[in-house]
Amino acid sequence: MNKPAHITRGDVLDDLGFSRAEAAALKVKATIFEAILGEIDRRRLTQRELVDLLDEYQPNVSNLINGRIGKASIEKLLYYAARLGLKSKIEMRPAVKARALKKTSSSARAAA
Repeated sequence: MNKPAHITRGDVLDDLGFSRAEAAALKVKATIFEAILGEIDRRRLTQRELVDLLDEYQPNVSNLINGRIGKASIEKLLYYAARLGLKSKIEMRPAVKARALKKTSSSARAAA
């Protein structure tokens, strides 16, 4: 039986050495990208149609379709999503650890 070389505890991006901000940006990009690809698949759009619809050069459309979004900004992906008729919403909330610490310190004060 093979043992895994590394066991991930929590977020894999943390284990890969990304800062919280970098990891958050990658997650946002992945979420937008997934929505864009879903809409492209749903509408069965071709690259040629996307060039016109997204008002973008063909090589950039090819990069998008093939998942090469490393150099694409979040703003550019949001632009693509808007051109495809997708609506976006950003939600910010406290991290799980921050909420747990707040509850713990509130409980400790109540007990005192």
